[in-house]
Amino acid sequence: MIVVTGATGNIGRPLTRALAEAGQQVTAVSRHAPTETATAKGPVSVPDGVRHMVADLAEPAGLKPALAGAKALFLLLSGDLHATGANPADIIAVAEAAGVRRVVLLSTQGVSTRPFGGTGIAMRALEDVLRESGLEWAILRPGGFASNALWWAESIRARGIVAAPFGDIGVPVVDPADIAEVAAACLLDDQHTGGVYELTGPEVITPRGQAEAIAAALGSPVRFHDLTREEAKAAMSQSMPAELAEDTLTILGSPSPAELRISPDVERVLGRAPRPFADWAARNVDAFR
Repeated sequence: MIVVTGATGNIGRPLTRALAEAGQQVTAVSRHAPTETATAKGPVSVPDGVRHMVADLAEPAGLKPALAGAKALFLLLSGDLHATGANPADIIAVAEAAGVRRVVLLSTQGVSTRPFGGTGIAMRALEDVLRESGLEWAILRPGGFASNALWWAESIRARGIVAAPFGDIGVPVVDPADIAEVAAACLLDDQHTGGVYELTGPEVITPRGQAEAIAAALGSPVRFHDLTREEAKAAMSQSMPAELAEDTLTILGSPSPAELRISPDVERVLGRAPRPFADWAARNVDAFR
């Protein structure tokens, strides 16, 4: 059995579905029941045959029932977990005590590109705990997510506008579906044990370019409005810790050469190129209607 945390999110949903379609027994874990979770595309559910359990990763002991009998764990931490005073390393200890043999950790590109930022420091520490645990492991380090464009869904639906900072500064955002497929491969295939994979999209794309791709998918105009950094931080801090918002804005406004690099790792694992942002926009266009 494989346990997927963050199972109702943008990565957890396609990962849970892929594992179930591969014939795996899956336990989907999230902080809220699927019927209480909604996205811009509507209510969330888990695939038929998948067991769902509610657990809060800030209290690792609560994971014990979900981990009973599990052989592998996909570990995804919410952005606010490090700010709650919780110790995410305890989750790895609980998993090991439960008999889990393999953990695939969703880390962040910032571990290598921003090693002295708050998020990079915290995730590097967790990576080190996993490496030293004696478990089989793989680490995924994605850059920015294509699905962050869902932040604009309400304003596009209501006013046909995208409001974002740094409109002409791009990064190679990655499709969460690609992250999920790489995670599934790492959970199922021994050849990825000990792998550290940096996951990006196939092209650098600016916020203005993302707005244009969404407009093309909709078949209707979408205007772009540049926000100041201060305006963007105020908006982002409503849904994430202020430190994480600051780190994110620093990357978006001044990406390093390493953050602009197109990684070969998605293709190395999946045998195909990563999906472009336009593909993500076309698949998720209903969220913007």
